[in-house]
Amino acid sequence: MAVADVEKSTKHLWHYLAIEEVARLLATDLETGLSANEAAERHDRLGPNRLTAKKRESAWLRFLQQFNQPLLYILLVAGVVTAFLQEWIDSGVIFGVTLINAIIGFVQEAKAEDAIAALAESVTTEATVVRNGQKLVLSSSDLVPGDLVLLSSGDKVPADLRLSEIRDLQVDESGLTGESVPVEKDLKPLPPETALAERINMAYTGSLVTFGQARGLVVGIGEMTEAGHLSHLMQQSTSLETPLTRKIDKFSKTLLYVILGLAAFTFAVGVAQGASWVEVFKAAVALAVSAIPEGLPAVLTVTLAIGVSRMAAHHAIIRKLPAVETLGSTTVICSDKTGTLTENQMTVQEIYAGGQRYTVSGGGYAPDGEIFLDEQPVDLANAPALYECLQAGLLCNDSHLKEEDGNWVVVGSPTEGALVAVACKAGLTRQSLEQTLPRLDTIPFESQFQYMATLHDTRSERSIYVKGSAEAILKRCYQMLDTHGDRIAVNSKQIERSVDEMAKQGLRVLALAKKVVPRSQSSIEHSDIEKDLIFLGLQGMIDPPRPDAIEAIHSCQSAGIQVKMITGDHAMTAAAIAQKIGLNQSEDAPVFTGQDLSQMDDRELANAVEQSMVFARVVPEQKLRIVEALQSKGEIVAMTGDGVNDAPALKQADIGVAMGIAGTEVAKEAADMLLTDDNFASIEAAVEEGRTVYKNLLRAIAFILPVNGGESMTILIGVLLSTALPILPVQILWLNMVSSVALTVPLAFEPASVGVMQQPPRPTNKPLLSGSLLTRILAVSVFNWIVIFGMFEWIVQTTGNETLARTMAIQALVAAEAFYLLSISRFIPALFARIRGKDESIGYAVAIGIGCVFIFQTLFSQWSVMNQLFTTETLSLIQGLICLGLGIPMIALAALLKRFAPLK
Repeated sequence: MAVADVEKSTKHLWHYLAIEEVARLLATDLETGLSANEAAERHDRLGPNRLTAKKRESAWLRFLQQFNQPLLYILLVAGVVTAFLQEWIDSGVIFGVTLINAIIGFVQEAKAEDAIAALAESVTTEATVVRNGQKLVLSSSDLVPGDLVLLSSGDKVPADLRLSEIRDLQVDESGLTGESVPVEKDLKPLPPETALAERINMAYTGSLVTFGQARGLVVGIGEMTEAGHLSHLMQQSTSLETPLTRKIDKFSKTLLYVILGLAAFTFAVGVAQGASWVEVFKAAVALAVSAIPEGLPAVLTVTLAIGVSRMAAHHAIIRKLPAVETLGSTTVICSDKTGTLTENQMTVQEIYAGGQRYTVSGGGYAPDGEIFLDEQPVDLANAPALYECLQAGLLCNDSHLKEEDGNWVVVGSPTEGALVAVACKAGLTRQSLEQTLPRLDTIPFESQFQYMATLHDTRSERSIYVKGSAEAILKRCYQMLDTHGDRIAVNSKQIERSVDEMAKQGLRVLALAKKVVPRSQSSIEHSDIEKDLIFLGLQGMIDPPRPDAIEAIHSCQSAGIQVKMITGDHAMTAAAIAQKIGLNQSEDAPVFTGQDLSQMDDRELANAVEQSMVFARVVPEQKLRIVEALQSKGEIVAMTGDGVNDAPALKQADIGVAMGIAGTEVAKEAADMLLTDDNFASIEAAVEEGRTVYKNLLRAIAFILPVNGGESMTILIGVLLSTALPILPVQILWLNMVSSVALTVPLAFEPASVGVMQQPPRPTNKPLLSGSLLTRILAVSVFNWIVIFGMFEWIVQTTGNETLARTMAIQALVAAEAFYLLSISRFIPALFARIRGKDESIGYAVAIGIGCVFIFQTLFSQWSVMNQLFTTETLSLIQGLICLGLGIPMIALAALLKRFAPLK
């Protein structure tokens, strides 16, 4: 393969090749690196080590596309109609609302497209390279394939590297692979099918070196890197519509066709009856104005905005308004493990020492908790073997804990932090121990030896403390401590059984040992700990599940929502956590790994995602495939994530949820929602709010459409009967834009219904206008028509005053609306529940809305200015009470509808 072809390859199995073969393919030297001239030639040919975003459409075109929505068509028609009627203020308001909606959509879309730019920024750093045998510090953008890069603790990996030399190297790859602890690196070639998270001879762009040093050859830059592959996946991901936008789009198109059809029918009937075409045209315009729910988009926006505000109180920040309602229809939540379902803090949970098993309470790095034996607190004075085990973990340790803003954090390795925390729970402190047992020398952890050792001075002798993998430590031990702290022959089989039992629980197991050496010894070598160690015990640790996440998962399952764990961690660890948090995983339930998924076609994967709740060792494109497979089954998918590796799946999901604390900027930009506390429980609260938002949207639609329906029927029947219009177009605009909106907006503030999380998710194919909702709209529309037409005809027949008749008809309609609002909201039931002593939230917004409308309508009929603007007439008190009384029968109708056509 030519060098140029190798440089451009994105699928080359670098982890499979020996480092000498990699150097040969890239035509570079493992000691001196590339020459300056060769590096410059490659840079000119291949371009900078930088991710490039997909070319975007022009800003003007993207802005104009915001108007390409049927709901906005209705608003634009309303604006044109009102302008034709020379109602310039109303027309200006309508066009203003349309413009604001378009601007909001444009800004939100622009933010979403910033994900690729954030990804590019996240991988830009400085790099130390060797060229012509000389060390240079360059911008990472100047790196080329074949460059020899030097890494040390604290560095960000500047490109994809095949490691050539390492010294105790550990790399945090959680942002790319989801692995919860730093990965120990090795140089040996690996099988071709090795999963991304297990390629320990590679270092990938954007990862962080947490310990040690290394050298490596650049094998991928820019789009050739794993991060570049993610960028490509994000650009390919489809921005799916939400269930709400799909239903509103269908509803709006239907409504638009109905309005145009009714207007044309009205015009044709009027002309056929011999009426003046000008008058008939005005009547058709009046019908169109009456049928168009001008206030509906504003009500929808307000309802969603209120949901956003409430979710923010539950630590969930919504970046895109439709995502509020999408949460309410979610059927599957795909959650990352580390930091979302778990604490993201390694915690010792079990200790084996002196032949006994101890359990540890408390979570995280806080020194709060106790050690128990058979559910009884342990006194260290009576447990010398346990004391020695804890002391070894505290002394053979380079990390420490500190308190920041009331939270305990580890400075150093999470594993070592867990050892420090459990020792503190038993009353041991490093400060006091190091005063009596000062450290003299250290052997740092090295992956080829799998242990760390420290030498400490005592009054009479010196001791070497060792910690590491059970395999590495146990084979070096010849003795162990019994319950009383006396030395006995080591029981390897018993210890191995304990290791296996801890591992089956998903615990990461560390073994601890010691060796007594002469007081004259002042340093240690590997040869000093080859044999004759005294086994002190095992400490099993895990990143424990969040207690509130367990409750939230149970609540989601009660609500008919599946919760699936998708993690880069080991399968055994993932399965253990799944059982602890109640993902309905039995011991023989399938746990699919990334390697399993890579061998499945789309049909097999679709079946697999239904069978299992846990997916481990998953790489980025497989997360994306899992989301797509669930969506192919008709599921509404919420996906959580925090790393660069999660961004494509977050963008593809119906609702992407990023972690606000631990999340990368890439994940945040790709997501629809951010969790400010990185807690799964916040998702459950957001789902509950999403369901409440949808219920409130149904209430709003069930309220506002019958008003338009009653007005339209009034105009249509008036034309058919060749009578004067009972309501004028300008009066219709007042009703639709002021009174109806003022009465509908309070529904956005309605609190959650009782038992909302005990109901299953709404079927995704269920139309916005269900049969019961259509029945309700039709029944209330007919009642409103009777109120308007009946009042108008009665007053005209008794007084001959059409202006008075129209005024009273409008006031009677508003009164009926107010009674309907009380019946459709939870205000009255909640009020009675509070009187009976039940703790139930009351939505006072409904009472405020009715009060505001009373003021508006009083001005509408009693103020001379409004009389001139809207052709109304002042009413007497008796006339006002008559209007109020005509709306009272709405209470009986609403009660019947609640029984036979409930909102659901």
